[in-house]
This record gives sequence, structure tokens and C-alpha cells, in this order.
Amino acid sequence: MRPRVVIVGGGFAGLHAAKTLRSEQVDVTLIDRRNHHVFQPLLYQVATAGLSAIDIAEPIRRILRKQKNTSVQLAEVVSIDLVARCVVLSTGDRVKYDYLIVATGAADSYFGHEDWERHAPGLKSIEDALEVRRRVLFAFEQAELNDDPEQRRALLTFVVVGGGPTGAELAGALAELARHTLVDEFRRFHPGDARIVLVEAGDRVLPGFPPGLSVRALRQLERLGVEVRTGTPVTEVDGDGIRLGERRIACRTVLWAAGVAASRLGSSLGVELDRSGRVKVNADLTIAGHPEVFVVGDLAHVVQDGKQLPGVAPAAIQMGRHAAESIAGSSRGEPAPPFRYVDRGTMATLGRSSAIAVIRGARLWGLPAWLAWLFIHILFLIGFRNRVVVLFEWARSYLTYSRSARLILYPGDSD
Repeated sequence: MRPRVVIVGGGFAGLHAAKTLRSEQVDVTLIDRRNHHVFQPLLYQVATAGLSAIDIAEPIRRILRKQKNTSVQLAEVVSIDLVARCVVLSTGDRVKYDYLIVATGAADSYFGHEDWERHAPGLKSIEDALEVRRRVLFAFEQAELNDDPEQRRALLTFVVVGGGPTGAELAGALAELARHTLVDEFRRFHPGDARIVLVEAGDRVLPGFPPGLSVRALRQLERLGVEVRTGTPVTEVDGDGIRLGERRIACRTVLWAAGVAASRLGSSLGVELDRSGRVKVNADLTIAGHPEVFVVGDLAHVVQDGKQLPGVAPAAIQMGRHAAESIAGSSRGEPAPPFRYVDRGTMATLGRSSAIAVIRGARLWGLPAWLAWLFIHILFLIGFRNRVVVLFEWARSYLTYSRSARLILYPGDSD
């Protein structure tokens, strides 16, 4: 009887694990509570009306349709029974496994202030991106209707919390939306007067990059009109604004990109977790006492050369492939080798023709980094159609500053 491999999660790690097993003598079941894989690095472009949701997502069934050894289940896994070797679904059904890959990723962390979430949505899913887009575009529409200067000023103030890649990219895109895309479309106010504030609790934006590149990123954001505040922790968020220490900013739109917490499914494994809820794994990505269970992607706490690996797509992809290759080897009686992450680079875009990047040790900024960013993101997108459409939309946006996905959608609407 062929080994049964269950993969929980259809993100970068889970999807690439499944694809790696396509030619192996195993039966694969991939379970996800959504029917699509989403290219998370471009969610901010959906949130700022640069792309439609369908441009960065693809049905999981379609991606894996040619893999005869793989089935897909639309379901939610709520717990894992290590003794019985099965995953428990929200329906109460159980799916047995011989090998398990847990790749359920991470959610936004509000550092113990969960009540902030309804006032400051994050950016982890298509639903999040559509909600952010709705709030941003609706704020401009409300400003057109409002005659009170103070209320209009609050409506046109956008605060992004978190100075990592997502926060910096989101702030830059919002500035371009206000100062270029919408510039001639309103009659009672000037969209360019919108105030974009990027808040970072640490001492610099993009702390994962070398200090020199962080400085270049800061200067580019400031050229776009973004007001950057570092060393500024958030102490309160509500429906009327945000408090930074003792200072309050009146605003109607707060967007969260400040931290992540691992999926709660990790706690059901009964093993040691880090402060963010990530599962501390062995060198081969298995959990203590269970060589048949692999935890990968943002859910895994992996330390290499004294540093915790970042929660980025390349690391998740490599972990997913490693787990799949280890399972294939184990089914042939081979021991699982230790995982070794190969860092091929990190990058962030900061608006039109500007980005920073570290690629194989080389530091790039400006147009060369932006072109590298474009190429890498097109390359990693799933599906030929998505690559063509995204490339066309980027070219059109570059030439005209237009953004084609500016529909205000409400819960239940589709993009």
C-alpha cells in the first residue's frame, strides 16, 4: 500500500511540497480552507487598486489538476491527533496520514490588543486586501461629501503600522494612488493633500536590510510624500484614530503590517512553541518524537547560523520542497537530511522605478533593483495568464499612472 501524505495548507510551502511529490509513489491529499493559492507578496497591489484579486490567485485544483496522485479537499483542519495519525476537520471527519506536512502559515499579530483588528485590518488574504481597498477608496469618496475641514483631514489621513516590506510597499503605493492616480478625479478637494504616515516601532524602516539600503528606502518614501515615524510604538487604535505614545493622530483608515502570529494549529501538536506561536522543529523540519510530521513555512521556527529564518516566500518554498523530498526518501528507506536555507536575496519596491534589493550579496537600489523586483515577481506568479495580465497592468500603470481595479466592493461581492 502506498504511503498517504497529507498536506495542510495551500500556500507557498504546501503547494510546492505537493508539486515536488508529483512523480513519487505516494498518495497526496492537500487540505485548505480556501480553494485558491494567493501570491501574498502582491496583496498590497490588490489593496491599492493596482491589480485585481484574480490576477494574483489561482484555484488549487487547477494548479494540481495534472497530478494523478494528488487530491484536494476544501476543508478546515482544527486539530491533529498524533497518536492516531490523523487530522481532524471542522466537520468532525478525520483524514489519516502516514506522513504529514503542516504548512498553515501565520496571521496578523496585534500584540495582545485583539480589539484593534476591527479598526486596523491586516494584509494576509484576498479578503483582507479587498477590505483594505474598500476602506481606502471609500475614505476619498467620503472626503468629497464632507464640508468640515477637520473631518475631511481625518478622512484623508492614512496610517500604516509596521515598517517592514509590506508596510513600506503599502505606504508607497498609497502615496502614488493619492498623488498621481486620483489627482484629477475629485472636485471639492485635492487628493494629493492626503497624508500618508508610516509608523515603525524600531529605529529604522526595513530593518531586515542593511542600514545603508534602509536609508535609501526612507529617502524614497519621503520623496513620495510619506511621513515616516520610527521609534514610535502604537499605544491605542480606535475608530477615530491612533495614538503613538502621547500623541494622537485623527484618521479614519489605519492599516496593520506590524507583526505576525503563527497559525493556532501549531499548538495542537503539543510541542515547544516560540513567543509567536511558531513550532520549534528539528534540523530536518520534523517535530520532536514524530519523524513522520513536518512543519514548514511561516509556522516553523527554524534557526540557521544563529539566526531565525525570516517568514518569506523563498524560505517557505524551500522548506516545502525539503519536506517532500525527505518523505520521498523515507518511503525508500533513506534518512531525512537536515534542512539548509539558501538565501538568494531580499527585495522591496518603493514606488515607481524604485526598490531596494540584496541579491546574492550584491546591493541594488533604484531602477536596477526595481527591474529585478519585477522580473522575480513575474517569475514566481502561478499561471501563464496571471503573468501576462500582471505584466500588462504594470506596463500600463508605469506609462499612465492608472489603476484598473478601483471598484469599492462590500462583503459578499466578488472582484
